[in-house]
Amino acid sequence: MEAAVRVLAAGGMRARVGVVLGTGLGDLATAVENGWSMSSAETGWLAASRATGHAGQLVCGRLGGLPVAMLQGRVHGYEGCPPEMLTRGVELLAALGCRTLVITNASGGLRPDMQSGELVVVTDHIDLVRRRWEEGLGESAGPAVRPRGAPLYHPALVDLAFQATRRAGAVARKGVYALLSGPCYETRAEYRMLRRLGADVVGMSTVPEVVAAHRLGLRVAVCSVVTNVARPDAATLTDAEDVCRMAASAISGVRAILDAVVEEERLAA
Repeated sequence: MEAAVRVLAAGGMRARVGVVLGTGLGDLATAVENGWSMSSAETGWLAASRATGHAGQLVCGRLGGLPVAMLQGRVHGYEGCPPEMLTRGVELLAALGCRTLVITNASGGLRPDMQSGELVVVTDHIDLVRRRWEEGLGESAGPAVRPRGAPLYHPALVDLAFQATRRAGAVARKGVYALLSGPCYETRAEYRMLRRLGADVVGMSTVPEVVAAHRLGLRVAVCSVVTNVARPDAATLTDAEDVCRMAASAISGVRAILDAVVEEERLAA
């Protein structure tokens, strides 16, 4: 891929683990040793996000001695981006050599026993946008690497991530993520519908990236930070700044997941 060549020529590096840092989680990139960064626009491939809490940078370096590449933020469909732009970050990470991805996001909690700041390690999703996200990869993706029906969320990585949250003392559970297009937060009736469908959290991203990663043969772990809890009968006001602040408060638990995945990948080398 031309963008990967451009990144490497400018001083970036090939990586083993790729990370997508969602709303309010961009500061995790400061953990990278000998970090090098490039703006999304400079890659000539990624679009710059206009969403709050998304810096729009590619950061390369080492974590636990392992080369990693992090996307500080992502673009969303509600920003006016066409579907193929939503998977380009994953495509670039794959072109840089990543074979395992840790994808993060901020979400709304749908269960009454949830609390803000809780982590949800995603086991499956409900796609209410219903697009063929992998079509954006084009012919350069080659033939499908994984058989149809293989789990989108790698079971071993799900367990690894969940155990990491336990060791870190973070409040966490496994659960199902529902995708809506946004940009509006959900109505009370929509919250009730999503609960009945079996969703635990709801957000406006991630699913296109997971589908693309699966198509490219990458292993995926997804961590969702519950930044507000939906209580349809006692609704409260939430804005983008609130979401960013609450997501940032959960960074230690997300970092524990990232460290565990990096260590597993390092031992497998």
